[in-house]
Amino acid sequence: MTENPSDDPLHVVYDDPRLIAVNKAAGQLVVPGRGETGEPLNARLEKLIGRKIYVVHRLDREASGLVLFAKDAEAHRDLSLQFEERRVKKIYLAVAEGRLEKNVTVDQPLRLFGSGRVGVDSRGKASTTVFHVKELFKNATFVEAEPLTGRRHQIRAHLYWLGHPLLGETRYGKDFPVGGTSGLMLHGHRLTFLGPDKKPLTLRAEPSDFFLRVLDGLRRS
Repeated sequence: MTENPSDDPLHVVYDDPRLIAVNKAAGQLVVPGRGETGEPLNARLEKLIGRKIYVVHRLDREASGLVLFAKDAEAHRDLSLQFEERRVKKIYLAVAEGRLEKNVTVDQPLRLFGSGRVGVDSRGKASTTVFHVKELFKNATFVEAEPLTGRRHQIRAHLYWLGHPLLGETRYGKDFPVGGTSGLMLHGHRLTFLGPDKKPLTLRAEPSDFFLRVLDGLRRS
């Protein structure tokens, strides 16, 4: 994980008059957080383009990947509604501890606890994540994760419930960081939604060199 993510260059992957999307570095805040340090991504983008932007969705600070912003209130309302109504297809890349031998759909309610952790609980909100196995290693699994709902830490909590916490995890699992990996192996890879012209738009953000190096090391082990 980058020690000073606020010093990284901004990796803009899409820019038009109403939208801008960035490949966020691991460790970078999307918006200001209580007790958090470092300049958040939204502030850095506003300096870059010289105008107000609107946050459409967020990624965990520890994760990397695609983050979408709107440049005007109308675009923000439209995109936020698409996320709320689950019309946005979200695809993440993740590497979990242990061998997940087959594709699986986790349909378990998630509840936020006072500690900031999220866990499966019958009192929680309905939550569904689809996991597709991409590659099996000796003691880890590379998966494509599609959250059909948008709960906090959803992928992380559902993998933990399966008994396969993310490599690099420091919240869910044990013997932190899980697998001895120095950064969280979770990357927001693709978003598909209707753009301002009402036509389908798919945006992609490629994984970081760190993510790829971990994968390469697993293939060699």
